[in-house]
Order: sequence, then C-alpha cells, then structure tokens
Amino acid sequence: MERCDLYDENRNFLNKTILRGEPLPKGCFVVAVSIWTVNTKGELLLTLRAPEKESWPNYWENTGGACLAGENSVCAAVRELKEETGISAKETDLCFLGTERWENGFMDVYGYQKDISIEKIVFQPKETTAAQWASFEQTEKMCQTGEIAAPIAERFFALKPVLSKFVQQCMQPKEVKY
Repeated sequence: MERCDLYDENRNFLNKTILRGEPLPKGCFVVAVSIWTVNTKGELLLTLRAPEKESWPNYWENTGGACLAGENSVCAAVRELKEETGISAKETDLCFLGTERWENGFMDVYGYQKDISIEKIVFQPKETTAAQWASFEQTEKMCQTGEIAAPIAERFFALKPVLSKFVQQCMQPKEVKY
C-alpha cells in the first residue's frame, strides 16, 4: 500500500503520511507531478487512461502521478515516466516548468525531451493502454473537444505559455560538442 507525505498550505512537510486514496485531513495537502514529454518535432506524448481507472477512464492524458512518502517531486517524475511509459530518464534530464496549486495539493510540472517511437512505449497495466504523439495544436484541440481528461486540459491551458516555450526549445537543433 502506497503512502504519501502530507504538507501544509505553504508546502511545509508535516512529518505525517497518509495511505494513498484516503481522504485528506483538513489543512493537509499532497504533492503530485505532471510530465510533458516532447519530441524534436514539437509533438507531445499522450497516453490513454485504462478503462478500469476510477477517474477519467478512456481519456487521453500526459504522464503523472502522486509523490510517494519520502520521495521528492523530481524522483516521482522519473518513476512515473518509467512506470507509465517505460521511458527511463535521469533527474537532470527533466526541466522544471512550474508548480500549480490545486484543491488537494501541489502539482509540480516537468518537461522532458525524448525522441521515441510509439511502438517502444511500455504501458502500465490498469493505468495506460495506448499512446500517441500530438502536435501542440492537436493537443490544444483535444483539450477543447474533451478528449483529454479535464484536469489535464485545465493544467495544459494554465501552463500554455511555459509549455509552448518548452516545446519550441525541444525543436531547436542541439549544439554538437566534439
């Protein structure tokens, strides 16, 4: 059974944990992560939530999940990326894009640049069932038409300027060092 650390409204650790999925005590918050994987074509990796998911089954999303007890957000981002897609990343490969406060906690958002074919994505049983690359414009349209889970769409629009800048950076040629 997974446990999560509890924080106050200022993100100070309360030296308490909670069983994942239990109702949060009043005044307590958790930390979660969201990872936008972008290829050098400027496309975003989207995964399809499994039909057995309790919330938003069969909707598209980006990678993400809760930080576990004792885990910082960048470690959680690396773990979630591996669990949900099979993609191995190093903490230093992730780009912190910002934190969003939501009703029950804090969402740390990361960008990750990776070229990988869809065929190499490994799906986590009972979590993800399919994947696709979508352009920034396609992702935005999918958010507007309700194909992407509403919480993900809200985050996409809230972070649109920062995410757009990250996507543009991923499309820039990398300097070759000899």
